[in-house]
Amino acid sequence: MTLQTNQTKTNFIGLFSFLKKQSAIRAGRQVCALAFVCLTLLLASCQDDDESNSGITPKGPKPDWGPTIAPEMLRVIEKLDELSGGKALNTLTPQQARLAPTATDAVMAVMQENSIPMPPSQVDTMGYTVPVAGGSIHVRSYKPKNTAGALPGIVYYHGGGWVIATINTYDASARALAEQVGAVVVSVEYRKAPENKFPAAHEDAFAAYQWVIQNAATLGINPKKIAVAGESAGGNLAAAVSMMALENGVDLPVHQLLVYPIADNDTSSPSYLQYANAKPLSKPLMEWFFAQYIPSPFLGDSPWISLVDAPDLVGLPSATVINAEIDPLLSEGQEYATKLKAAGVPVTSKVYPGVTHEFFGMATVVPQAKEAQKLAADELKAAFSKIQ
Repeated sequence: MTLQTNQTKTNFIGLFSFLKKQSAIRAGRQVCALAFVCLTLLLASCQDDDESNSGITPKGPKPDWGPTIAPEMLRVIEKLDELSGGKALNTLTPQQARLAPTATDAVMAVMQENSIPMPPSQVDTMGYTVPVAGGSIHVRSYKPKNTAGALPGIVYYHGGGWVIATINTYDASARALAEQVGAVVVSVEYRKAPENKFPAAHEDAFAAYQWVIQNAATLGINPKKIAVAGESAGGNLAAAVSMMALENGVDLPVHQLLVYPIADNDTSSPSYLQYANAKPLSKPLMEWFFAQYIPSPFLGDSPWISLVDAPDLVGLPSATVINAEIDPLLSEGQEYATKLKAAGVPVTSKVYPGVTHEFFGMATVVPQAKEAQKLAADELKAAFSKIQ
């Protein structure tokens, strides 16, 4: 099904006016290193013993890069290594990496070996084609079954470093949000790098957001109740879309759900150093993603990439920022949450101990994912409830 719409043009000239960085900001971040160490120690003290209440147990010992990892999380990582043969994505071509086993595949395998059934679907799906600059992209709506009238809407952006993964890879997250919030989720299949360099994915993300607003009636969405959400690169896109909407006079999202968002192009933060070799996301893999999507380091300084360096965050919508303890992106996710708060933006921020990047969609096997999804749903419902 194809619905045409006039795409609001983004003022890209304004983008490049923000690309200068202040060295004092970078230097100031070093002060946060001690606080990060203290947080890590606190999270470690919150860990349970190796026993798993779920019955899911890892085959081997905890890795050096994740001494606090939860047993269920470790079993998923072990299974991913088994499926991939231990090949690191950053040693592959983008085309090869897109065909490699995913964390979703690993979760499915863990479910199978533990006889965990797939939960019955509580949503109906529909595909649409959205016009974007130079072509079109695909989106998929997830609407709770047996619902009538206009529901809140959530525009969701999947992860994958702007290079890999699809809306299918992150299907579990989109379904969970639709079911638990009682909202229509529209998952966006934005263009990928290196075929489409920055800011292609960001352009697509903003175009899709505007398209949802303009086609809310067809989607069964209340146009006054639309939020944005995303994981990793998708969390970055959700935050950037909020900035673009504010800058361009487009209706703001009601809320922004940012799950371990990419918020900086600096890979020397405390969490990058501590979790440089973590899985499934490592420092070398993140640098590989940057190299594929961003044509020059100068463009990486854009506030659409380095959210933490945006000069003004005042007026952005309320946010929920969810981070994983064992994740190179932990420091920047926390920093962005702190800067949003400093700008007067209402923020709920939580770090989940014992889990890695990609945990959010693993609720069938990882207890912390179930907790994080509930927090996300509660915050979204609270934001929607404030709109008449």
